[in-house]
Amino acid sequence: TLRFGWTRQERPSPGAEPVTRKLVYTAKLVNGRLQGVFEVEGSNQPLLEWIGVRAPVIKEMDDGTWGEGKPIELFNGENMTGWMSWDGQEPVGWSVKDGALASTGRGQDIVSQQKFWNFKLHVEFRLAQHSNSGVALRNRYEVQILDDYGRPPNAHSAGALYSRIAPSENASKPAGEWETYDIRLVGCQVTVAFNGKKVIEKGVIDGLTAMAHDADEGEPGGIALQGDHGPVEFRKITITPLVH
Repeated sequence: TLRFGWTRQERPSPGAEPVTRKLVYTAKLVNGRLQGVFEVEGSNQPLLEWIGVRAPVIKEMDDGTWGEGKPIELFNGENMTGWMSWDGQEPVGWSVKDGALASTGRGQDIVSQQKFWNFKLHVEFRLAQHSNSGVALRNRYEVQILDDYGRPPNAHSAGALYSRIAPSENASKPAGEWETYDIRLVGCQVTVAFNGKKVIEKGVIDGLTAMAHDADEGEPGGIALQGDHGPVEFRKITITPLVH
């Protein structure tokens, strides 16, 4: 049996004394898969059942042999056709304003209905001050969007593959200006050009990021946009499949 967890403090009600809770994962290996439950000890929260599987081995490399397919415009500039909430429902908290797909900062993450495997992605976006967003490749690997102009780069800064790969420099512009990402994903190799500057080159993705809504790493996934960390706009989202 596998068992791990951590503790956190929470207040049962406003003004009440903090209570320490244990958050615990427990699992057993059954037919090559982990089957387990998650519980918050001492709370009324129901048990959450989960399954863990070994990540697939993805052997494709960005080796110069991939050709470009036909570009696809994921945003038509007029409405939200082709987009859904991360849970498959109607998008919440997003609208189209002045030709841009916009979240006020309280929207759910949204994802394209079309799914892709290897591709080039061009994104044009604009952030408000102190805002935070992201673009999730295959709905599981987030390229960070953040108002951090002028700050040193790290694995959580603008241009990073969130928490996994730090950009070589912070190429962001001040909040309120339009910016661009040109991203290339082949297998587990990702290249990111940020406002025309290459900040990640064939970086190897070694796992999911926090924005992942689709954990099946061996299958195609949609393009997801984060909408719950502050106001953000997207005016161009063009994807070009890469094929052999």
